[in-house]
Amino acid sequence: MRKIPGTVFCALLLPSILLCQERPKLSPVVMAFVKEDAPVIALTHVRVIDGTGAAARSDQTLIIENGKITALTSDGAAKIPAGTKVLDLSGRSVIPGLVGMHDHMFYPSPGGIPLYPEHATSFPRLYLAGGVTSLRTTGSLEPYTDLELKKAIDAGKLAGPKIHVTGPYLEGPGAFALQMHQLRDAEDARQTVEFWIAQGATSFKAYMNITPDELSAAIKAAHAHGIKVTGHLCSIGFREAAALGIDDLEHGIEVDTEFYPEKKPGICPNPREAAKALLSVDIAGKPMQDMIHDLIAHHVAVTSTLPVFETSVPGRAPLDSRVLEAMTPDARIAYLTRRARISDNAANSDAAAIFKKEMEFEHEFSKQGGLLLAGLDPTGYGGVIAGFGDQREVELLVEAGFTPLEAIHIATSNGAQFLGELDKIGTLAVGKGADIVVLEGDPSANIKDIEKVELVFKDGVGYDSARLIDSVKGLVGLR
Repeated sequence: MRKIPGTVFCALLLPSILLCQERPKLSPVVMAFVKEDAPVIALTHVRVIDGTGAAARSDQTLIIENGKITALTSDGAAKIPAGTKVLDLSGRSVIPGLVGMHDHMFYPSPGGIPLYPEHATSFPRLYLAGGVTSLRTTGSLEPYTDLELKKAIDAGKLAGPKIHVTGPYLEGPGAFALQMHQLRDAEDARQTVEFWIAQGATSFKAYMNITPDELSAAIKAAHAHGIKVTGHLCSIGFREAAALGIDDLEHGIEVDTEFYPEKKPGICPNPREAAKALLSVDIAGKPMQDMIHDLIAHHVAVTSTLPVFETSVPGRAPLDSRVLEAMTPDARIAYLTRRARISDNAANSDAAAIFKKEMEFEHEFSKQGGLLLAGLDPTGYGGVIAGFGDQREVELLVEAGFTPLEAIHIATSNGAQFLGELDKIGTLAVGKGADIVVLEGDPSANIKDIEKVELVFKDGVGYDSARLIDSVKGLVGLR
């Protein structure tokens, strides 16, 4: 049978020209990872977890045409067009593509001074392989690289998720990484924001040593362009940041220093000592409840990054063979050595108790009506890796008290909502983009099944997860 070109097929089949926009031609580099690419694809006999938090629906048919979901119904009611590529997904589930909201493109280099090289080869593929179809970089150390990487992916030249590029860190004197510019004053903050908006950045992240004046200037400049600001803060507490107009706060209370009795205005205290002070704070008590209510009243979201905190808890993070195989030998040795040192110091560590407190806060914040987002944060001393870490984040949300359906909702729909793209992605519904993860098993019953990714559809093109992972084994820690 002669293959009809996609544009002709679309024009013949679909009544609306709006549904017939051509996608960029995929390069041979990208096509090497593509497993399913037909004008019309039907996923049949599949369990649908739509990302809204609703119960899973069995024996469903989902039809993809021209990168969109055009039908989603029970198998018996489905009308499959002639010539459709039909995939029998019995025993499988589909969820929306994950929306990673703290998904850097860099990873720590082993040894020496703190440097975080860009992983423009391995990370886009690993994010996509893990089911992440959209992400926010949430702080960049090589913003030009991130912007060019986004352009290459959007143009079909490289495989990877849709990227929302955050500008360079807005950081004051005391930055721990040489790759960070250190702001001089509020005017420098304003100019930095204006410059990077002109280059294409679509969000900004304030960092640990920023002053209140600098943060205020950055927020005002960004908001004037309709762009949001988030922060991994230390010098500024959460309630102060909310009053200044920040839109999102990264990591949760483990980095909120306002509960530290010796905190001085505008100065970052010892982060470890500040985190320990949380152990005497009751999540249900008035000070914490007042802070939560204040964030919600100011419409401030919180991004959960439990995987990076888990690595600081002695013996806590799973020794996942997929993670270890992804690393260079040097990166693997550096990670395992540091992990062993942390375990050796278990008797003197408060990390487990602080980690539990963070989980309690995130659950309470969400239950009170706060918008909780999900990310992995591939920083620290290593071991948190693109894609695999995003899956681990969802598992840890379940451990924190969310149901699997709630955790999936947080990792998909909530991120899309914050990005202003819930009308396009984040849930599975007719008319939305076909960003879909095909999983073996049922993550609504066993959240570990979120690791069993077979296919990842981005804009209706199905990528082979295993092939993407195999292509970058041994590269993490290098590029």
